Amino acid sequence: MIIVLGSVAVRPDAIDEAWRLSQAHVARSRGEAGCIAHAVHRDAEQALRLVFVEQWADRAALAAHFRVPASRAFVAALRALASEPPRIEVYEASPLPSPP
Repeated sequence: MIIVLGSVAVRPDAIDEAWRLSQAHVARSRGEAGCIAHAVHRDAEQALRLVFVEQWADRAALAAHFRVPASRAFVAALRALASEPPRIEVYEASPLPSPP
C-alpha cells in the first residue's frame, strides 16, 4: 500500500477557494482505480493549512492518479493559491498483524 501525506499553506484571501477545489479533487480521486482512501482536512493549529491523507493500492495506481489531467489541473490551481510551496511525502507501507 502507498500512503501519501501532503499539505499546503494557502493565502488568507484564497482559503475558501482552496477548500472548495480540494473537496472536489478528493471526491473525484476516490473514484479512481486503486484509491483506498483520499481525504483533505484543515490543520487544527494552522487555519490556513490544508492537509491531505491518501492511501493507494500500489505505485501504479498512484502514478495513474498523477497522470489524470484533472489531478494536474488541481495541483496547478492549488499552487496558485498557496502562500508557500506545497509539501508531499510518499510512503510504502504494509499492515501490521493485529495484536493478540
